Amino acid sequence: MGGAERSARKKKQAARAVVQARSSGSDRTKVIAGIAVVAVLAVAVIGYVIFQQMKPSTSGTDAIPLAPADHTISAPAVRDGSTVLVGKDTATATVDVYEDFLCPICGTFEKTYGTDIKKAVEDGKVKIRYNILPMLNRASNPEGYSTESANAALCVADDGKFNAFHAALFNSQPEEGDAGYTKDQLIKLGKEVGVTSASFESCVQNQTYKSQLDELMSKTSNDPVLKDGETGRFRGTPSVASGGKLVDLDNKNWLSDLAR
Repeated sequence: MGGAERSARKKKQAARAVVQARSSGSDRTKVIAGIAVVAVLAVAVIGYVIFQQMKPSTSGTDAIPLAPADHTISAPAVRDGSTVLVGKDTATATVDVYEDFLCPICGTFEKTYGTDIKKAVEDGKVKIRYNILPMLNRASNPEGYSTESANAALCVADDGKFNAFHAALFNSQPEEGDAGYTKDQLIKLGKEVGVTSASFESCVQNQTYKSQLDELMSKTSNDPVLKDGETGRFRGTPSVASGGKLVDLDNKNWLSDLAR
């Protein structure tokens, strides 16, 4: 074989080596890219699992976590028709609070003012009339959680255990649009806070106070004090009223002003 032929052959071998090297690099890139995709998917799956674990459970067998004791008002709580009065008879002011256990802004209201309300009630300065409304029934899946939770709260109030029940439902509030807690869970929570009445389970299961709650919703929606001046519609939850007037919640001192 002549020098020219050997030279040509070496060039071909070199060209093949370059192609193979490029192909090998491409394969490595694909492998690295594949590993990266798998890693991203793994992180996403782990994140989703953690997120699901952090969400309140809505299975019928799991208990609803109790609220810390320092979040629960220590004062008499008595059902008064479709509302619950919390506080001492000697309180100088009565405040109407309108809430829905599914309402996210109501949850924020409780986190913002819950401690102040607790102190004002326990100090005997105010009495709270809780109007728990079945307003967002269509905002849970399945529908109806607002009525079921409000009815259960009235059932619990018959045993004088409303305060701990109320605090627990807002402390571990279901998300709007998701499933609310089941009747079985609400019953379990009632027993956890100390309800012992033999009729309690049937009160929850049969929605004993549903008609009264529907009447409360209708009355509240048509109360001129609670209507928006521009739209003429109920302002929604949360709303607070006292002495026949709507309380301006933009005033951060609204409670201390009422508790004088």
